[in-house]
Amino acid sequence: MSVETTLLFILAGVAVIVGVRWFADRTGLPAAALLTLLGILYALLPGPNVDLEPELILTLVLPPLLYSAALDSSLIDIRRNLRTVISLSVVLVLVTALLIGIGFHFFVAGATLAAGVALGAAVAPPDPVAALAVGKKVGLPRNIVTLVQGEGLLNDATALTLLSVAVSAAVGHKFSFSAAVGEFVISATGGVIAGIVVAYVVRAARPIQRDPLIANAVSLATPFVAYLLAERVHVSGVLAVVVAGLIVGHDAGRLASGASRLQVTAVWRLVDFLLEGLVFLLIGQQLPRVIDGLSEYPTSTIVIAVAVSVGVVLLLRPLFLVLTQMLPRSMHARLGGDPASDEDTSARERRLDGREIVALSWSGTRGVITLAAVFTIPARTRSGQSFPDLDLLLFCAFVVVLVTLVGQGITFAPLVRMLGLKANEADKVRLRNEARSASVQTALDRLEEIQQQRHDHVEDHAIETMRKQLGSRLDRYRRRLDLLELADSDEVPVSPQYEAALRVRRSVIDAQREELLRWRDAGRLSDEGMRVLERELDHEERLLPDRPAHG
Repeated sequence: MSVETTLLFILAGVAVIVGVRWFADRTGLPAAALLTLLGILYALLPGPNVDLEPELILTLVLPPLLYSAALDSSLIDIRRNLRTVISLSVVLVLVTALLIGIGFHFFVAGATLAAGVALGAAVAPPDPVAALAVGKKVGLPRNIVTLVQGEGLLNDATALTLLSVAVSAAVGHKFSFSAAVGEFVISATGGVIAGIVVAYVVRAARPIQRDPLIANAVSLATPFVAYLLAERVHVSGVLAVVVAGLIVGHDAGRLASGASRLQVTAVWRLVDFLLEGLVFLLIGQQLPRVIDGLSEYPTSTIVIAVAVSVGVVLLLRPLFLVLTQMLPRSMHARLGGDPASDEDTSARERRLDGREIVALSWSGTRGVITLAAVFTIPARTRSGQSFPDLDLLLFCAFVVVLVTLVGQGITFAPLVRMLGLKANEADKVRLRNEARSASVQTALDRLEEIQQQRHDHVEDHAIETMRKQLGSRLDRYRRRLDLLELADSDEVPVSPQYEAALRVRRSVIDAQREELLRWRDAGRLSDEGMRVLERELDHEERLLPDRPAHG
């Protein structure tokens, strides 16, 4: 494929991603499912196609996506729900892979246990991008989002390690259970250590990250450094990326300046948007590749293999979640409570209820990790023979991705609404306003300390001006809190005064921006000067909430 053709493919892909995002925002349909379907449609048309290269995905695409997700996650929330996150990302992945392996061994003619476990390892880890995009849009409770995020961050390391063990057994290498367990423990532990090392190197580079451009460069390089470092010493690169992202994201407030954080956040949003879109398009385009070798299999074998794969993936997850609720308190899956609660820890850590189990069960969408993993299975065994049932494994993995990503992805939002699972928006807004009030009160206290120090009349004037501004802001936050306290429902109360103030501020900013453009067009203001002043207005406008009623 020529450079020009490659560039046209990329530009066409970006155009499709933008169009699908626009359509999804207006219809409520998940963009991931729509892009996958469009990829399948394109694959059925005559013309060149793009094959998924597993090494390219695992080395260049997976690290930035995992790192960005980790930056956006809460280390505190994941730690609070660590038992449940580990049960989903380690135990459930292992059980899923083992059951699919056993199912293939007993029900699929000619299939081996090792080959079945290899497929199971590939399809076991959910890729929750689609579920999280929908869940956040419909207002899933924070604890459910944390579990889905935490599971998606950690399960890839489990699956890829298990896959390598299963493939080694399938291609003829000597298999030892104790050696496999040891390999997994070393890989996971080493990945955590590598991630911590990289995170602390980034922390040590704090002084140079005040410059937004340097901060962006360091941030974009970090996931690849973590991945390559871990892979170089033969431990989990995926886990290294996740751990580094969680620690760096937790320390973001201390590592960089405000300008650097704004730019880094914007850059990672763009990276997510483009990479995720291209990945889902790429998934759909693998259809011809996965059906090429199916002609040699009887239809009954294909049906049984698909039924085992899809059946275990769809049925085991809810069964696992239900069974874990029957375990003792120290072992069962639970949700960490509100850290601000005054109740004791045992009261705050509660079991999953029925609605939460259903939502978590339906959030297990599979994605590009499954296909990238299954495509890493070698075509030949150690003896030179074809890998057992490789074409069948590829097809089963693709069907699992299609059923979960499209089927569950499209129905997830209606299911959540039907369950009535919704975050308490009033509580979220109340907590934010309490934090705002506390920070402003601290600022006023600091002004009092400055007032006691020696200073001249110019500083006196500056202190008084700042005190009036902060006092006005504190009064506004307290009025907002009073309104929230009087609210009887979980919805955020609408304040006509608040909305009117936002409309006025937006109108004033628009008028200022128009005047700057008139000055520029008349030649009274240079483009450079206009950009500086326009950036000031942009920052002021960015502080206004997207939805006025949500504070």
